Amino acid sequence: MTLEVHVVTPEREVWTGRAQMLVARGVDGEVGILAGHAPMLVQLAIGPLRVHREGGELLSAVVDGGFLHIGTHEGVTRADVLATQAELAAEIDVDEARRVLAELEGRRAELEETELEALKVEVQKAQARVKLAG
Repeated sequence: MTLEVHVVTPEREVWTGRAQMLVARGVDGEVGILAGHAPMLVQLAIGPLRVHREGGELLSAVVDGGFLHIGTHEGVTRADVLATQAELAAEIDVDEARRVLAELEGRRAELEETELEALKVEVQKAQARVKLAG
């Protein structure tokens, strides 16, 4: 059997290819997908996405939520990562991600409690990028 992975956002196709395994972070924890996996739907959390490609190469990305859909058709297992936003590790500007993280963390003191929740989400996104790329 084959595992085919498609990572897409509303703006673009981030990556498509064959893999041995896909590891994603769902809201309930990490999930690993191999060829032949049962159909399922996972709500994604902000965090890393690891694609273990055929031949042993590791492709890493970060996703900012969305869904992972697994289906099988004619012996091919297809994993569709439908992300709100996603970046491959090689695309991440680590210096910019660190700058954004520092700016966001500096704004905590000046925000009202109702605004803090939105800030926490943005901080999580920046932290995920810094951790993955750097």
